[in-house]
Amino acid sequence: MTSRLLIWLLSAGAITLALGPLAHYGESAASAIVVETPHHHSSAPRPVLATSLQLAVSHGVAFTLHVTNTSDSHVEINFPDGQTHDFVVLDSTGHQVWRWSNGHLFTQTLQNKLLNAKESVTYEEHWQPAGRHGRFTAVAILKSSNHPVEERVQFVLP
Repeated sequence: MTSRLLIWLLSAGAITLALGPLAHYGESAASAIVVETPHHHSSAPRPVLATSLQLAVSHGVAFTLHVTNTSDSHVEINFPDGQTHDFVVLDSTGHQVWRWSNGHLFTQTLQNKLLNAKESVTYEEHWQPAGRHGRFTAVAILKSSNHPVEERVQFVLP
């Protein structure tokens, strides 16, 4: 009986990992207002990862976090669990009004993402602000244990 339960739990975890947050490769077309903030992260003289957060406000808010390996060799990005990224929206006073990961379940299994030289990965999510107006700050987070990234972009919902 115990082995059946273990097999069921392992199968459920594998399915959750397979259906969890997906990384989208390549560029995506954004419409309406687009805000972008490019940054480079590394303690080395030449940055290993270049990141940018793009925001498109049209029929909700679309968030896009681009992560690019700028080096001439592969880079391994380690994640402590099944969550690779997160997006948060803060109001003008700094209070959280939305977090993409709220209500999502993530596996508790370590995972790695190998980026080849000059390769990029893109994480995209969408928020429906439901009548909210004013100034906000979008925060994109790469949940990596060895290359953590946090990008911020301010935006206005009319």
